[in-house]
Amino acid sequence: MRAADHRAPVKEAALDEESFVGATFSRPLRKADSPWVRIVVRPVLVKGERQVQFSYFDGVKDIAKNFSGRKLEQQLDEALAMPFGQILVQLTTGDLHVRISKSGSASILRRKPTRGVAPVLSHDREKRHPLAARASDPLLRELRIVDRRGRVRSAMRGKFSQINEFLRIIDQVLPEKRKDGPVRLVDCGCGSAALTFAAHHYLNRVRGIAAHVVGVDSNEELIAKCRGLKAALGTDGIEFRVSTIADFEPAERPDIVLSLHACDTATDEAIAGGIGWRSRAILAAPCCQHELQRRLKAEPLRAVLEQGILRERLADIVTDTFRALALRIAGYRTSVVEFVSPDRTSKNLLIRAERGVGRGRPRAIAEYNDLKAFWQVTPAIERLLGDEFRQQLGADAPDN
Repeated sequence: MRAADHRAPVKEAALDEESFVGATFSRPLRKADSPWVRIVVRPVLVKGERQVQFSYFDGVKDIAKNFSGRKLEQQLDEALAMPFGQILVQLTTGDLHVRISKSGSASILRRKPTRGVAPVLSHDREKRHPLAARASDPLLRELRIVDRRGRVRSAMRGKFSQINEFLRIIDQVLPEKRKDGPVRLVDCGCGSAALTFAAHHYLNRVRGIAAHVVGVDSNEELIAKCRGLKAALGTDGIEFRVSTIADFEPAERPDIVLSLHACDTATDEAIAGGIGWRSRAILAAPCCQHELQRRLKAEPLRAVLEQGILRERLADIVTDTFRALALRIAGYRTSVVEFVSPDRTSKNLLIRAERGVGRGRPRAIAEYNDLKAFWQVTPAIERLLGDEFRQQLGADAPDN
């Protein structure tokens, strides 16, 4: 069918108040013609009135706006006019999968519903969390995030916020429903596994998406506790492995690789692992980063490097820049964003990467090599990615 022919059924479905659950516009065909990489549409309740929320993502930030009536129809028309190559509309009665080629031809597939229950419409502040605090939730109680009354413990507010923001970003990078099994996630350096359990619970129980999650950590005592919690909760589809990130090999290619505050080069191991496993998305929030601090040298910046706190912060920036550039060279659309408020934690940056662009991009390679030459260092990410990556850089061996 012609490209215009898909617009009417998509618009009709999105305006069906009885069955509309949500829609996602993604994979822009011509990035220069679209300010957004994704638009997510869902119904919400605002002051007792049903509206439809449009969340616009540009790869760095998102903007949410609510519409109803004629303005809603106009907004749908604008979204449908943008050069997206993929549209998923979820209804309680079935899903519409629209694919549009670069030539403009479109196809529509109608499939069984992935979300057969109408959404609970709420704009209540607490319920907006993907993982809401409830006294009846055994997972949050076992993780010691909430007390017996369902209130978030004061010492866990930061962790609760971090987990929920991570879940929101996981939502944004989720693949379409897979035919060959559940969505697969690997949590690298899982520690006590609050994020591991939360991601599994959110996807399987809240979103109704079949998901299998693996938590990986080298600390045997922590992994034993995680396995004990899994047994206590009677949770299926989640497993824990004792291993360094560098030595771990997943049984199947993961869709999403997670890393929340893995220390120092463990973040590099998670990123390199995700690239090597050809994960569809990599979400890494770095923690302490000591690897380059002692090796940074630059005479024009001597005054900066002589101050300990400034050297530390500069090393963080340089390290994360190398990581982001390495991901771009490896074929990932990459951005570095703040995923929680700095009031919650100073370690509030997230490296977000989605596979789907050409590998070995000349500009990224040039920027990486220029940065490396200026600081006269070879970062951990390069050593972990090995010979194939260095060949892309045009380098033979690590400098140091």
